[in-house]
Amino acid sequence: MPAEAPVGQLATVDEDPSKSDAQEPERRLKPALLLGALGVVYGDIGTSPLYAFKEAVKAAGHGQAEPAAVIGAVSLILWALLVVVSFKYAVLILRADNHGEGGIVAMLALLGARHAEPRSWAGLLLVVGLIGAALLYGDGAITPAISVLSAVEGLKVEAPGLARAVVPITLAILVGLFLIQSKGAAFIGRIFGPVMLVWFVVLALLGLGGILHAPQILAALNPLKAVEFLTHAGWGVSFAMLGAAFLAVTGGEAMYADLGHFGARPIRLAWFGLVLPALVVNYFGQGAVLLAEPGAIENPFYHLSPDWAHYPLIGLATLATVIASQAIISGVFSLTQQAMQLGFLPFIRIVHTARDAQGQIYVPAVNWLLAIATLSAVLIFETSDALAGAYGIAVSLLMAITTLLAALIARRWGYNLLLVLLVNGAFLTIDLVFLGANSVKVFEGGWYPLVLTAIVAVTMLTWLQGTRLTEANRVGARQDEDAFLAALRADPPIRLPGAGAFLSSATKGIPLHMSRLLERSHALPSRCTIVTALYEEKPVVPATDRAEVTQVSPDLYRVTLRYGYMEEASIPDGLACAVAHRGLPADFVEDVTVFIGHETIIPKRNHRGMAAWRETLFAFMMRNGERTGAFFCVPTRQVVEVGTEIEI
Repeated sequence: MPAEAPVGQLATVDEDPSKSDAQEPERRLKPALLLGALGVVYGDIGTSPLYAFKEAVKAAGHGQAEPAAVIGAVSLILWALLVVVSFKYAVLILRADNHGEGGIVAMLALLGARHAEPRSWAGLLLVVGLIGAALLYGDGAITPAISVLSAVEGLKVEAPGLARAVVPITLAILVGLFLIQSKGAAFIGRIFGPVMLVWFVVLALLGLGGILHAPQILAALNPLKAVEFLTHAGWGVSFAMLGAAFLAVTGGEAMYADLGHFGARPIRLAWFGLVLPALVVNYFGQGAVLLAEPGAIENPFYHLSPDWAHYPLIGLATLATVIASQAIISGVFSLTQQAMQLGFLPFIRIVHTARDAQGQIYVPAVNWLLAIATLSAVLIFETSDALAGAYGIAVSLLMAITTLLAALIARRWGYNLLLVLLVNGAFLTIDLVFLGANSVKVFEGGWYPLVLTAIVAVTMLTWLQGTRLTEANRVGARQDEDAFLAALRADPPIRLPGAGAFLSSATKGIPLHMSRLLERSHALPSRCTIVTALYEEKPVVPATDRAEVTQVSPDLYRVTLRYGYMEEASIPDGLACAVAHRGLPADFVEDVTVFIGHETIIPKRNHRGMAAWRETLFAFMMRNGERTGAFFCVPTRQVVEVGTEIEI
């Protein structure tokens, strides 16, 4: 980011548990939010019945489905959905919001970890949290790829001649999916929501029909059936079944990642009112089919369907699996916005797609980087079977990290230590069991999301450390106001006609580029304003509260501008508000020239900073971030950049 450019800030406050719930009623519970949540949040987990149960039963290692394995698999999936998704995420984790936003970065904000000193316990917590955040990016590349590939391969069963076209068709569908992201989550939810509503109703109806053929499957309601099978099957079979059954809960993490898009109440109501019952009934129906027809193990889901509905069901399933990738994409957008606000990523352009709901955004750069990673996964693995080895390992590790951070937040909020250890300890044990079961997939494809995770985590940590080193350099070089004014009185500069506004990241002191301009040109505009822009946690800041003006000297003012998270941070508009409502003289903004610092980072091996390659990476990000003038809506003809070199 350019030197002394205004830094967007999102305050992180310590909250008690009651505050999150207290805020929720303020958001009206609209039917559109419920329908949108079905399309955006639950697309991934909603299509799990297509493959999760089948893989879990196959993990038993028999040619045909044995009754004990069938009942054990159904019971395992049922209680995984209840414990991991319903109780852990829907009831508990959704409470850990940062002013309506969810995800790992929101947790780091609640813990105040971003200011942690390196090599401290808090610093280690920050690293773990950022790895958790990066895991969502890794999983975000796999989920769309395997969802769409599985859909297209389903069509191949009925049309073998299309086998060679599977990859090209998949690539075309994925490109189309990423193209429509610019319309926003609300637009996509309105399109996908009705489709997923039909999908979940169909899941429930198919499942009910299956249960009627073999009601004995209801024995799976007893969790001991899962325990009995796992303890008697041997560790190899048990581990394989656990890893396969975990596919039924992947997508559950989107409930928390997409919290800012819809709010906790619509997400919970959609889950308990429709999604969970439909999934449970369908899994029981598939189990009933295998109890009646053990040879149907190759595709128990489609055996639930009557012959006349087979082709329509394939079409609906194809559309639903395409929709499934939307949940993870929306979560990545939300995560990126929070990471920028908290200083973990450089500023890039964000487009707000709705003014009546927080968090509905589109991030063009992230959208297309994610698209590249997803398309690459399709080209590398080519089939959903090959991608299955990569699916789940990132989510299982992310869930474990989420549980750990949630425990620390609960303690910060004052919950009893013993209660936290019991509840979160139990969840963490479950997460680690699933993680262990998925870890065997590393060499089967799990390496791909882990490589992407490592790239993102290193990028975040490099940006965080680089900005700290840069700010330390700024603080050492920045003059305070009294010293600056004293120097002006001792050696008056040439005063150029007109007004100048100097953008600054700090609310105190003189911007480096202002000092540098005076030092090299011995001149300043006749009327100067130091401008700092801050981001508030409100959707909109009234124009009357936009600006805070302080007179430093007769010809120097300091202006602090505040913007809501749904507003475009416009420096010209902000200065106009300062004139209209806070007493900034009008001639200080007439034909104003906006001076922006532009820092060039010089990596130096003999400086105590980061490794040389990380310093080079940081310098690259600084050069390629969003231009400060464009980001703050300053017309190009009014911008003057003052360069500064900083060695780190």
